[in-house]
Amino acid sequence: MEDIGVILPGVVDEAKDKRPMGEGAYELIIVGAGPAGMTAAVYSSRKKLRTLLVSKDLGGQPLLTSEIENYMGYQYVTGPELMAKFHEQVKQFPIDVIIGEGVTKLTAQDDEFTVSTRTGKGFVGKAVIIASGKRSRQLDVSGEKELVGRGVTYCSICDAPLFAGMDVAVIGGGNSALTAVVDLIKIAARIYVVNVAAGWQADPILVEKAEVSQKVIPFLGYMVKEILSEERVSGLVIESREAGETQQLAVGGVFIEIGLVPNSELARGLLALNKVGEIVVDCSCRTSVPGIFAAGDVTNVPEKQIIVAAGEGANASLSAYSYLLRR
Repeated sequence: MEDIGVILPGVVDEAKDKRPMGEGAYELIIVGAGPAGMTAAVYSSRKKLRTLLVSKDLGGQPLLTSEIENYMGYQYVTGPELMAKFHEQVKQFPIDVIIGEGVTKLTAQDDEFTVSTRTGKGFVGKAVIIASGKRSRQLDVSGEKELVGRGVTYCSICDAPLFAGMDVAVIGGGNSALTAVVDLIKIAARIYVVNVAAGWQADPILVEKAEVSQKVIPFLGYMVKEILSEERVSGLVIESREAGETQQLAVGGVFIEIGLVPNSELARGLLALNKVGEIVVDCSCRTSVPGIFAAGDVTNVPEKQIIVAAGEGANASLSAYSYLLRR
């Protein structure tokens, strides 16, 4: 296959496949090249399965994380650096890799599966692992995209310790937002909570912990209009939905916690999904269709962490290997 170009600017210059793609079906196709997908690829190749790894990007959600201090083996590493390490390991094995091809559809026929990409390409596999992850639901306001990694974050568990002693804002009013608030109470100086709804949508125990803290200042019924910066995040412009008045909050960090969207559209109508669109799996990463497995954040496994996703990728690959042995 041809050179697939720049993957992680400044970290990985390019990725080259080990050998040309041959004719016939792959034994295993892995959709997604985040922690789960790349780990699954290494495990499948070690089992000598002819494997294709296809993904719209290389790294997934960790690319949005500026600093990681809870991945074993690293006291400190950035998300892009960690994913570059994953990629370096993948390149040691004869895995066909296609980056830049978003998968749009998965179909099943006669005990084989066809993975179709946005550009109209199709690949056939005897087994499939879906490790397509989740994407953060975005505010879509000025300054958001430009300031990711410079004060804008979508992961309080990953990044809260970086904002010690600072004034910050948490956007949202559900469980993820209030969990972030509870985390930040021990770390930040002041926490503004901006929620578009006039009330909370979180569990009562989380609401209680937030409301009893003198550090937490709620702005319920407010919308974020703009994120301000001076190289890094410097403030937030919010607007009252009722009065239409705007005000500016001086903050050094903005935690956007308005939910995640699973990248499970390719499986809709084929696999069982839960009410939030996650692929339902058992403890062996098996889905509702034999031969299709899923791993990482796209599944209903509750904890969305890099180390959990990597472990689930290994689990899914070993399960796929067992499935193929029995065919």
